[in-house]
Amino acid sequence: MSKNKIIALKKPGEFSEDTLTELFRNGARQLIAEAVEAEFRDLLQQYAELKNDQGHRQIVRNGYLQEREIQTGIGPVKVKVPKIRDKSGQGIKFNSALLAPYV
Repeated sequence: MSKNKIIALKKPGEFSEDTLTELFRNGARQLIAEAVEAEFRDLLQQYAELKNDQGHRQIVRNGYLQEREIQTGIGPVKVKVPKIRDKSGQGIKFNSALLAPYV
């Protein structure tokens, strides 16, 4: 059971909940996810040669950060940003150029 007590409040009349708007939001969500994943793959590829003595990669994917909402022209869209694990200790982090950093 989740301990998250946050309840999303809807503002009446601000965003329409019709089928077309939902279709646009889903499209925006998918487009943003694909773009962020492409950025993430580029970063992993950049450090693909960084390996330990056993030949294992030092920079690897480590799931996702907590899902959050970003504001778009068609209303809020939920996004998940991939998380990186730096086993080399160099402090390498993934920061998307498309999304503002988590605070």
